[in-house]
Amino acid sequence: MKEVLIGLISGIVSGTGMGGGTVLILLLTIILGIEQHVAQASNLIFFIPTSISAIIINWKNKLIDIKVSIIISICGIGGAIIGAIISSKTNVIDLRRYFGLFLAIIAIFEIYSYFRKYIFKSGRNTKKRKR
Repeated sequence: MKEVLIGLISGIVSGTGMGGGTVLILLLTIILGIEQHVAQASNLIFFIPTSISAIIINWKNKLIDIKVSIIISICGIGGAIIGAIISSKTNVIDLRRYFGLFLAIIAIFEIYSYFRKYIFKSGRNTKKRKR
């Protein structure tokens, strides 16, 4: 049952384009106790059907820029090969640390983006209205 819930949650996040794989890796390692290398490799298999589903829906809604997508995909293939080689040669403890650091950087960026967009911008608008 845990696997079903993990798949459902990760699929929903993946369908929104927010990184369901990241959620999947986190849930697999924390809830199911799966080793980091195995969780990351399982994420790659998970990514195939979920991304195809999202591509179909986004294609129908005309939200895909083909030119940009092709360039990013070609470069991403090279990056994936390099990343897989690095990951396979990295010990589990370091890999978990790097993954945690990656999540922390994303969290800091998202918080900063939120403040920049909503908090700092609101402060400027308030000052303009008082004049």
